[in-house]
Amino acid sequence: MMENINQAVLLIIIANVLVSMKGFNDYSFLDKYKFQVGRILSGEKLRTITSGFLHADWAHLGFNMYALYLFGNIVVSILGIPNFLIIYFGSLLAGSLYSLKYHKDEPYYSSVGASGAVSGIVYASILVYPEMELYLFFIPIPIPGYIFGVGYLLYSIYGMKKQLGNVGHSAHLGGTMGGFALTLLLNPTLFSTNKLLVIFLAVPIILVLFFGDKLKSL
Repeated sequence: MMENINQAVLLIIIANVLVSMKGFNDYSFLDKYKFQVGRILSGEKLRTITSGFLHADWAHLGFNMYALYLFGNIVVSILGIPNFLIIYFGSLLAGSLYSLKYHKDEPYYSSVGASGAVSGIVYASILVYPEMELYLFFIPIPIPGYIFGVGYLLYSIYGMKKQLGNVGHSAHLGGTMGGFALTLLLNPTLFSTNKLLVIFLAVPIILVLFFGDKLKSL
């Protein structure tokens, strides 16, 4: 498995593992760098980035890093390392900023994880490699990548509304938006080569942008 991984993807995985392990064993470290609305609004902006390298437990870390391994290599191979890094860190920041906006009235809301960044990479890979097919747990037939992408986004919207589990669903949404926008910005030819796919993926994102704040009142 690891012999086929790009060095940039590998370095980010290693950074996530090392920082997360530190957080597992040192709560004060975790508390200092996790995403927390009140602390960020009071001036601790660095948390919007550092929180993306911390994880709640090994399962959380493992799932995110496995997804990054699968989809990150696709983005690197097609768009190159610099663009991969722009999309990764841009999506991480977008996820944090959307979470901050959505939870702005909840000063004690906190979260950790690379989910925003990974969500952006997942959407980027679907945009640049629309022929992608995925096999999910217990489903014996391949699922087109764009179906998975929209399904994942809809699940995140539902999870954000219902506050399912200890998961930052709002960061997933923000990261998806960031990855979608940055991929198109860096590779505008997609507007002509994959026009229908771009429109298909854009519709739920646009709906979230305009009506996302209304989820709390539904």
